Amino acid sequence: MNWKNKEKRRLIQAILVLGSEDVAERFLRDLMTEKEIEEFSKRFKAAEMLAEKVSYFNIEKETGLSSTTIARVAKWLNGKEGGYRTIINKLHQHNSIQSRRGLS
Repeated sequence: MNWKNKEKRRLIQAILVLGSEDVAERFLRDLMTEKEIEEFSKRFKAAEMLAEKVSYFNIEKETGLSSTTIARVAKWLNGKEGGYRTIINKLHQHNSIQSRRGLS
């Protein structure tokens, strides 16, 4: 995908300045339909489960996603871009820090 056009760059900039869960929720709700938010949430859940070596069967059962969609998520999770993997690792580190501080 070419990320060099103005609109895509601007979207990336908008995501980078969200700053809080509340602002992120409001922005995503304005940007996407409820169905899109649900779908993207399920895909991210599948990526987290795949990273934990959960079976496709159990991911299908828990998320309702098709095995085709799960396979696509697995392809991107294990691909060269590393977007899912990077965010999953960052969230894991963030949650570990919060747990140590007693903020969970």
